[in-house]
Amino acid sequence: MNNNSRSESYAAAGVDVTAGYQAVDRIKPLVASTAVPGVMGGLGGFGGLFAPDLAGMKKPVLVSGTDGVGTKLKLAFLLDKHDTVGIDCVAMCVNDIICGGAKPLFFLDYIACGKNYPERIEQIVRGITDGCKQSGCALIGGETAEMPGFYPEDEYDLAGFSVGIVDEQQIIDPEQRMKEGDVLVGMTSSGVHSNGFSLVRKVLDIENHYNDHYPSLGCTLGEALLAPTTIYVRAILSMLKDGVDIHGISHITGGGFFENVPRMMKKGLTARINPLSFPRLPIFDIIKEAGNIPTRDMYNTFNMGIGMVVAVPKDQVSLAMGTAVRAGQHAYVIGSVVKGEEGKRGVIVEGIGEA
Repeated sequence: MNNNSRSESYAAAGVDVTAGYQAVDRIKPLVASTAVPGVMGGLGGFGGLFAPDLAGMKKPVLVSGTDGVGTKLKLAFLLDKHDTVGIDCVAMCVNDIICGGAKPLFFLDYIACGKNYPERIEQIVRGITDGCKQSGCALIGGETAEMPGFYPEDEYDLAGFSVGIVDEQQIIDPEQRMKEGDVLVGMTSSGVHSNGFSLVRKVLDIENHYNDHYPSLGCTLGEALLAPTTIYVRAILSMLKDGVDIHGISHITGGGFFENVPRMMKKGLTARINPLSFPRLPIFDIIKEAGNIPTRDMYNTFNMGIGMVVAVPKDQVSLAMGTAVRAGQHAYVIGSVVKGEEGKRGVIVEGIGEA
């Protein structure tokens, strides 16, 4: 730790630079544990270095994604549990870039807090490194900013950025690949993931009820809501390695089925989804009933139990599902690709609505 760099004036203003050094010392071994081939150097420089292996690629394409955890962090504050939201942060980035078939290479985080508590920063970064390990990428840098007067002392914000790579000819492009008759395979979610929490917190009056126990959940409401976002990278990469010809992928985030599924569709085709084909997690029934939320709004806000949808040829359904299961994911056939309105990418959730 650098004991020579300390400003009494800065400390009087609420910023303790020595706490920042302590936090770095705590997270160095965590960061090192995520190292993958290509990582160059360690923490301490002004930029993270990574040398990608381009062997065998004809035209490498970098794919990037950035996101945060949002107001789900309010649950972490209430439960004083900070070692899982980092997984959410990584998941929201890498689950997006894998939709194009890109393998995540590295991740950087940004933590802004009212007061730097080194032990808490360590917990947050522990979650980030867990997410990086789950997705096979390296944490190569980040930033912790102590901002007194901007954030309350016991609160923070968390965001991240990831870069992946794919050979241009291997990019998953629905316009080139998707066909009428393709089958939709859905991989299950762990719960609400990291979207819709402004609505969740309002309808559940979460600050007063986070510690309520629900038999259907097998835990408290807060614990169920804080469950980290599932990371689907290994499952998708395994499918590609096993020769599954993936025609489209949709990460079901904010906007639910009605916003996200059309993003994976080819113009002129529609995804027809049977909502009875997969189990709906109890947490969604609790939210729906507490807020008297219309069913269509639920499917237009939440993942409803399916966090990732993959379109594959009919004759590869068994291969795709078997690979997903071996990669640790539960998978269901949730629908099919049908002819739609010319020039439009659509989705129909049977009995609920269409977009």
